[in-house]
Amino acid sequence: MLVGIGFSIGLHEVGHLLPAKAFGLRVPKYMIGFGPTLWSKKKGETEYGFKLLPLGGYITMIGMYPPAKDGSIKASRSGFLQQLSDEAKHAEAETLQPGDEKRLFVGLPVWKRITIMLGGPLMNLLLAFVFLSIVLVGFGTSTATSRVNEVYQCVLTQQQQQERNAGDSVGGQCQPGDTPGPAYAAGIRAGDVITSVDGKAVGPQDWSALTQAIQDKAGSPIAVKYTRDGTEHSTSLTPLKTSRPVTNRLGQVETTRDGTVKTAEVGFAGIGSTVQNLPKPIWEVPAFVGENVKAVANVVIDLPARVVGVAKAAFSPEPRDPNGPMSIVGVGRIAGDITAMDQITVKDKIASYLSLLGSLNIALFVFNLIPLTPLDGGHVVGALWEKIRKTFNKIFKRKDPGPVDLTKMLPVTYAVAALMLIMGVVLIYADIVKPVTLG
Repeated sequence: MLVGIGFSIGLHEVGHLLPAKAFGLRVPKYMIGFGPTLWSKKKGETEYGFKLLPLGGYITMIGMYPPAKDGSIKASRSGFLQQLSDEAKHAEAETLQPGDEKRLFVGLPVWKRITIMLGGPLMNLLLAFVFLSIVLVGFGTSTATSRVNEVYQCVLTQQQQQERNAGDSVGGQCQPGDTPGPAYAAGIRAGDVITSVDGKAVGPQDWSALTQAIQDKAGSPIAVKYTRDGTEHSTSLTPLKTSRPVTNRLGQVETTRDGTVKTAEVGFAGIGSTVQNLPKPIWEVPAFVGENVKAVANVVIDLPARVVGVAKAAFSPEPRDPNGPMSIVGVGRIAGDITAMDQITVKDKIASYLSLLGSLNIALFVFNLIPLTPLDGGHVVGALWEKIRKTFNKIFKRKDPGPVDLTKMLPVTYAVAALMLIMGVVLIYADIVKPVTLG
């Protein structure tokens, strides 16, 4: 898993490196990790290497900040924010070499700068497509088939279930007078294969068609055809109305902003599918990746609040949200849990590792698009704002103010970096003392 994470981070930086070199920028460094350098080698203008802490990576590009307006990088002006800006420009000016004047990042057209900054996240999105395509198409995934696995003979409320479990040895078994399960009452039994629902054919992997029809038509009869021992049968099934948790395409229960589980009034038939590990067609991969991106984006939108929740769980008996954020340590522990499972095959373990790497790359894609420096999204927003400003000044025939000075955003950059560090420490600690575990 460590190799896979390093590979993903390394290719993220390659996504920046290749367009930067293609557009003529000088890239002094390409590094994987942070801290002291373990190994490096210079090839051409660029030094390639590995650092001690494998918690990320970076490339350095010449001319990320515009020079001072008076032409003097060493200009000293009053004001804390201005001093930060001047010091950053001075430090960058010292790295310039003869001939770099026409190779500055800020001197590139806006579309080229956006291409460079989006290259990293898009590389992660491409890797997610590759990893998840291998899993879905090559290995397959758990799929509900049209073969019935179980049918509930009756429907019990939660209160009835509790009363029977506490009152006698019959437990949750059906008794005379109980509400019969809709599917059982319709004559459907385990082993039957559903072939048609509401006049529409049901394929071997179209169990969702039956599920959707049941949920949409509570209290209304549904025509169902099925085969048993090679003979086709017809019946009518009337779903009961019940309140159920709302789940997304990934099977995760959806919650409101305050953590309350979302519910909906839907039809219930008391029927279950036989689940098999089946390959998916390649055209289903984009939708699956899109659902993962949406799920990760929902986490990132309120990431600080989610991290606070993780911290509370780490320092209290509160359970930890299994769908919440985790650090690289947490990903490693999940991989370790998978490795330790004797009841699953090596093939399934490899598929699980690839799924983890696919999810990790989706997280890197979404996180780096946050529109705040030092993240890639912050530089993209800066370039877009420059384009808008130039267009506005051109329309009104005003003087072009030049490139957007991102050194003015250094306080935000430092604050974001500090917040990322704090959140990283919290998540690593939580992943050690109260990790998310399988099962």
